[in-house]
Parts: sequence; C-alpha cells; structure tokens
Amino acid sequence: MFVFVRNRNRVEERARDRASRERERERERETAMETMVEDVVIVGAGIAGLATAVALKRAGIEALVLERSEGLRATGAALTLYPNAWSALDALGISQKLATRYAPTLKVPVGPRCLHRKALLEALADELPIHSVRFSSKITAIDTQQHEGSSLAIVHMENGTIIKAKVLIGCDGVHSVVSRWLGLGEPVLSGRSAVRGLAVFPQGHGLGQNFRQYVGTGIRAGFIPVSDKDVYWFFSCISPAKGESLGEDPKETKKQVLENYAKDLPPLYLDVVQHSDLSTLTRAPLKFRYPWHVVFGNLSKQNITVAGDAMHPMTPDLAQGGGSALEDAVILGRHIGKSFVKNGRVLVPKEMAVAIDKYIEERRWHVALLIAGSYISGWVQQAGSGWGKKFLRDVMFYKFLYPKIVRYMHYDCGKLDF
Repeated sequence: MFVFVRNRNRVEERARDRASRERERERERETAMETMVEDVVIVGAGIAGLATAVALKRAGIEALVLERSEGLRATGAALTLYPNAWSALDALGISQKLATRYAPTLKVPVGPRCLHRKALLEALADELPIHSVRFSSKITAIDTQQHEGSSLAIVHMENGTIIKAKVLIGCDGVHSVVSRWLGLGEPVLSGRSAVRGLAVFPQGHGLGQNFRQYVGTGIRAGFIPVSDKDVYWFFSCISPAKGESLGEDPKETKKQVLENYAKDLPPLYLDVVQHSDLSTLTRAPLKFRYPWHVVFGNLSKQNITVAGDAMHPMTPDLAQGGGSALEDAVILGRHIGKSFVKNGRVLVPKEMAVAIDKYIEERRWHVALLIAGSYISGWVQQAGSGWGKKFLRDVMFYKFLYPKIVRYMHYDCGKLDF
C-alpha cells in the first residue's frame, strides 16, 4: 500500500513538472509575441483609416490598421460624395472603380453622387494587402517612449499585445480614443437627431437621379437615388424631449417617422420610407466638435495625430463628413510620403512630427469652417417659417453664405505624386 501511494505521488509530481514546463514555454511564446514594431499604425478601419492606409501605400509605406469590430464597419447605408471627395478618390486611384457604378445626381449645381457606404469601404480595402487590416483589435491605452532622440507611440491592446509605432494615426470616429489622449474637447450634442436608411424597390423606383428635400419647422428630410432600385433617405428633427424617442428598434423607428414625425410630408417621401430595408436604418443624435476646439486644440503630439471624425465630427447638413475624411487621408499621406521618399524610402522618426505639423496646418482652419458651415446650414434650414427665419434662410444663407460654402465642395486636395 505504501509503495502504491509513493508511486502515485511520483506520477503526480512528474505531471505537475510537465505542466509547469509547458506553462513556462507558453509564457515565453507570449512574451516573444506581445511586442510588435510597426512604421505606421492606424486606429480604425472606416473611411478615414482605410483611405489613409491607401494613400501611404501609394508612397510605398505599409500601415497596420487596427479595427475593434469583427469586420468592416458599414454603419450608415449610403453617403453622398461631392466633387471634392471625388478629387481625393482620384488621387487614391479608385475614383473610376466607383464612378462607373454610380451616376451623378441631377438638378444639383455641384453634381454629387450617392453611393453605398459598403462599396466605398470595400473599394478602399481592396487596395490593401489582406494582412494589413487586423480586426477584433481593441486599444486600451496609449503611451509614448523616447528612442534615440525621437518619440515612439506605444499602443496597448486588450489582448496584452504592445505595438510600438513611428507614427500613430487615430481614425477611430466620434468617440476616438486617440483624440481623447490628445486632449481634444469631446464632441457635443447639436440638439438634433437623425434617422437614415435605404429604401429598396425590387422592380425599380422610377425616380430618376433627382435629389428631393423637404424643410419645415424643426425638421429637414429628403431622399436621393443610389441606383435604379435603391434610394437613400434621411430625416432630421429637433431631438425628442426627455421621455420620448424615435423608437428603440428599426421597426418602431420606421413607424414613428411615418406616423408621427414625418406624417405631414408628401406621399412620395412617405412611400420611400415605407420601402425601407430595416437592417439599414440608423438613428442617432447629431454631434459635432466645437470649431474653436479644432482651431486651438491639440490635433497632434509629436508623431501622433487624428483624421476624419476623430478630428472633426460635424453634422451631416453639408454631406462633407466622408469627403473631408478622404481629403485628410490624401494630405496626411502626401506629407508623410514625401518625407519617406526624401529619406531613401525610410521612415525617419525625427521627421514625422514635422510632416504631421504640415498636415495639421493645412487642415485646421479648413475643417473648422466646415464644422461651422454644417451646423449653421442645419440650424437655418430647420429654423421655421416666420418671416425673420425665412429672411435668414432664403436671403442671408442661400444668397450670401451658401455660395461660399459651395467652394469647399469643389476643393481639390491635390495628387499623390511621389
């Protein structure tokens, strides 16, 4: 009996030793894998993040894109892109790929095109190596480290991985981790909310390529065809009072729009909403960053900066959110790319702060004015029907301010000539 117990103890001891050695080997493997070094890390695989990666790729720089979602973020069924956005897409080399699929809108002086948001994201992602976008990658903290007289960004991931980067670019949207680390003022509520969706007409909608808009006291609505079967529609209003809502689920939201908020709009608009694909409906309060936070705030710190909604969230009234993000990508990619090429196709950490400063200098006032213009546009157009408000809208805004805003819709961000 004593011999049996002693042998069993030895077996258990050897098993514990093997388990201990295996745990040690596992820790060694984890330690070897937990620290990575990258030239450029981009946080967020939305429009700004993917476009910035494409712009850098044109210069020969391969960026690592970290996306917290499990796949491409396609929040929002469609978006409208004006000539400024198409100039940026041309610089990125993908304008023809999209322009052949989406016709320009008629009866609009600046000639926008409305396209499926997913199509834009996929077109950008197709330009990148498949391993360059890493999904399910959540950032928990950001730090910096001095190395040979220059700054490195240290990115801590939820899974324990640590990534060191010569450049860190936050393209992680309105609630950006990177912009918060920079100390930018948080986006604020505009006092308005919006519902957006995609209507589907299997047999064709027969609406042509015309944009239609309806403006009333406290509301603004409209629709624009995306294809011969799909129509993008929107409805914005003063945010519901406390205790009221636009619905807790897409079906309820659609019902609230049809039977309550938009019930007095023309039957044509209501028919479009009635044909909504519920999976495409989004509803959210409209947020923006105060323009003075952009003008006077920290948009960068050494080799860390932001782009797109992470820098300049704005209300959708000028349809410039996507277009301005594409401009950011081209301009940032150009400044970093020029430094890269000048230094023999090597990313020199000491020069990254200079390249980023040039990008910020070029964008700061431009996007601050876009934020202000978008907010004013939405406020004026939903102001109401009194004579004073009509004067502000029809004379002051449309005759004097809007023509100046249109220039931004024709802005050319330049090429990527390396």
